[in-house]
Amino acid sequence: MNYWLMKSEPDTYSLETLKREPTGVGSWDGVRNYQARNYLREQRVADQVFFYHSNCAQPGIVGIARIAAEARADPTQFDPQHDQFDPTAKPEQPRWLLTELAYVRDLKRTITLEELKRQPLLAEFALVRKGNRLSVLPVAKAYWDLILQLEA
Repeated sequence: MNYWLMKSEPDTYSLETLKREPTGVGSWDGVRNYQARNYLREQRVADQVFFYHSNCAQPGIVGIARIAAEARADPTQFDPQHDQFDPTAKPEQPRWLLTELAYVRDLKRTITLEELKRQPLLAEFALVRKGNRLSVLPVAKAYWDLILQLEA
């Protein structure tokens, strides 16, 4: 099993939005960064995901989800009416991917970015390093376990 952190702005797609999905599964679309897309390719069904709210008053990890389906072509890249349209993407050769997430649980509390930055053992975690803005990041099992310990 692999572990991930996936960021979303809560006014765009929040953990609450995922929880309210009628099927219990939501599409994680709109990724338009090649490295983040490549991470989507590596995700497997049942991988665990930290759901992170970004670009808000208190950025941080708010919950846990799991990968419900492996990556497939993101249909928004082909829709000229969509703000994520990519005129260079072709259905026979899609450029962008989406994955499906299933809600697992809320954290007992938000584990803030500032709190994560204060943890010496997380100093090499990509999320806390300066300049990292990827919306999808791998999380080492040791980091996953440490972050869950912070929840209490």
